[in-house]
Amino acid sequence: MDRRLFIKRAALGGVGAAAATTLAAPAIAQSNPTINWRLTSSFPKSLDTIYGGAEVLSKYVSEATDGNFKIQVFAAGEIVPGLQAADAAAAGTVEACHTVSYYYWGKDPVWALGAAVPFALNARGMNAWHYHGGGIDMFNEFLAIQGLVGYPNGNTGVQMGGWFRKEIKTVADLQGLKMRIGGFAGKVMEKLGVVPQQIAGGDIYPSLEKGTIDAAEWVGPYDDEKLGFYKVAPYYYYPGWWEGGPTVHALFNKAAFDGLPKNYQSLLRTACQAADANMLQKYDYLNPAAIKRLVGAGAKLSPFSPEILSACFEAANGVYAEMEATNPTFKKIWDSIKAFRGEYYLNAQIAEYNYDTFMMIQQRNGKL
Repeated sequence: MDRRLFIKRAALGGVGAAAATTLAAPAIAQSNPTINWRLTSSFPKSLDTIYGGAEVLSKYVSEATDGNFKIQVFAAGEIVPGLQAADAAAAGTVEACHTVSYYYWGKDPVWALGAAVPFALNARGMNAWHYHGGGIDMFNEFLAIQGLVGYPNGNTGVQMGGWFRKEIKTVADLQGLKMRIGGFAGKVMEKLGVVPQQIAGGDIYPSLEKGTIDAAEWVGPYDDEKLGFYKVAPYYYYPGWWEGGPTVHALFNKAAFDGLPKNYQSLLRTACQAADANMLQKYDYLNPAAIKRLVGAGAKLSPFSPEILSACFEAANGVYAEMEATNPTFKKIWDSIKAFRGEYYLNAQIAEYNYDTFMMIQQRNGKL
């Protein structure tokens, strides 16, 4: 072999490889442009699981783009108050927010349907409807009018019925009760004599402590324990029939989202779905220990009576009938949820319900 020819060819090969590497870099850079967004949350940092849903989204997006797509997360109050998060994203004050859409039901009750409404679906059912029943697309048709794009980014599972300063045994006990309750569940409770209050999470404890309100619902054992409600309102009721499976959304300014490269849009959808699953899994893991600690600390755990649940169910149906008659968009989406709700619970009572019931009996008998 000609040694000089071999060295020459090797050198040319090295130049070619270097050139290929050099040429590839701009293509990679072009597919992962540098983008910096701000996201405002409706939640305080102390609620690490529900607030953490936004941080999980930010982490996944950054890791998948080698740090080129950054979403900086701000807690409620750092940019805007928690209940103004969606307004800030729609206005372009920030590019994104992490919130529960029923907070904005006062503008239009359709907002609530994307999250949770009384006696609708549990978390699994809500996710099934969102991802496979057309829920995401239907809700985004509505959000587009608001200047937003949204994807599920968390779920708490069935919530608790809340903390009460006194016992609630009958429907009559609800008369005149001042209760912090989110979404338009307050409109249902109003029909039973409750005076609903919209109060952000960080303001609930002092309101209960001062007696400004008589009761409050928030999320469930893990988050409720952090906020210390058991110290000022010891009666802890369940279930939160107004939130069988509340979806937490990541909402994006529509112009900002539409301006992203297609791969970044796809990444946001995928990262949201991953964060959605992660939040529910985390609550499922943390709530059992929290409920034991709460009871140990003096929380008086009780179910709502069948009388109260039945009265609330009938009141909710009355509210839905009113909204269906006056709001075509509400009717369209609610009809879709109702149709699936009947099928979902038909199936859920077969294998899932019987398996879970058997295992619960074993747990109560001390065999687990």
